[in-house]
Amino acid sequence: MNDSNQGFDTLRIHAGYNPDDHQHSATVPIYQNAAFTLGTAERGRLAALGKVPAYTYSRLMNPTVRAFEERVARLDGGVDAVAVASGMAAVTYAVLSLAEGAGRIVLPHDIYGASLDEFLTLFPKYGVDFDLVDDINDTDELRAAIRPDTKAVFVESITNPGTHVTDVDRVSAVAHDAGVPLIVDNTFPTPYLFRPIEHGADIVLYSSTKGLNGHGNAIGGVIVDAGRFPWDSPRFPQFTEAEFTLYDEDERRSRSFHEVYGDAAYAKRLRAKYLRLFGAVLGPQEAYLSLLGLETISERLDKEVRNATEIARYLKTNPHVTQLFYSGLEGDAQEALVARDFPKGIGAILAFNVEGGEPRVERIIDNTKVFSYLPNVGDVRSLIVNPIRITHREIPFDLREKDNIGGSTIRLSIGLEDVRDLIEDLDQAIAKAYLD
Repeated sequence: MNDSNQGFDTLRIHAGYNPDDHQHSATVPIYQNAAFTLGTAERGRLAALGKVPAYTYSRLMNPTVRAFEERVARLDGGVDAVAVASGMAAVTYAVLSLAEGAGRIVLPHDIYGASLDEFLTLFPKYGVDFDLVDDINDTDELRAAIRPDTKAVFVESITNPGTHVTDVDRVSAVAHDAGVPLIVDNTFPTPYLFRPIEHGADIVLYSSTKGLNGHGNAIGGVIVDAGRFPWDSPRFPQFTEAEFTLYDEDERRSRSFHEVYGDAAYAKRLRAKYLRLFGAVLGPQEAYLSLLGLETISERLDKEVRNATEIARYLKTNPHVTQLFYSGLEGDAQEALVARDFPKGIGAILAFNVEGGEPRVERIIDNTKVFSYLPNVGDVRSLIVNPIRITHREIPFDLREKDNIGGSTIRLSIGLEDVRDLIEDLDQAIAKAYLD
């Protein structure tokens, strides 16, 4: 299908799939197999050299998974995408593939708890260190943090749970001036609400478990390659060094990923070296469920954003709420940036602090009836959680205090229920929490 000029809502249903190639099945089939027959010995030889397109083994590529990858790549405006087994696998592969053996990553301090835990405690054991900045949108602070051995700037388009919005245009300009790529975790808004590549991002990450899928039934992750960073830079020798698996029999020499794939070198190397060898493969069942979720992403997010906005307005008026975290509300300090980059809204996740601390938070959670208490976001069901006990317990105390995220904090992920029921549920739960 020639989809070069098609809109988002057409691409989310059709991109990356041609029924003629799959027995004319209207929906993407689930290819539940480990390997594929190669036909002749000659075809097998050419397939191994990458000279003919062929599926060989599902750890490398699977037709169901490939349809999901190509669809997400098209929705984001990238040249290619690699699906992996989880959002954290996406973070790990994206960072390690750039900073192999040594190097530094610049990132804001207020990112997702598990991601920050990996940067603080695990990546340094592999020679990958980090530099934290307080305000990623502060050009001077960001520029000062980038060193000669910096390999990337890593940001979240919207932070969890504070919903701070990253000015990707500004951050990417600073990163590119310094000769390093920008990685954007775009899990919260998804490409429906925000397309980071259009604002200068080089690599985009998703936990597809969240808004891309939207139904809480499959774990997964995706890494999207914008296809325009100059990977022949001396800062990244892994893309220009001779790769044995790219040996050219005719020329009797090994070629580099950049030589063979040019602008798509990042995604091709990620698949060949990280997905193939480390093996965090997305299964075809999970890819199929994620494809189904993508088919309704526009309608889901439109309603979830409307619901979240109404709930934020309600929380702002509740006398027991001491602080609201939702940058999408009118009057917010980032209102102008949101209006420029997020005209359809910032998403369905928000947080708030209440008076009385953790005992009141626990009472509120225990008294909700419509909200589900579980550690996920982006579901069609509305979810509630106390971050420091569940999703952000890895965050050091000083960083929690810096963002005023603590025992008084509640995070909500707003779903598709009737917003009146959601507000009534919160209202009665908060009221009961303060009866004495």
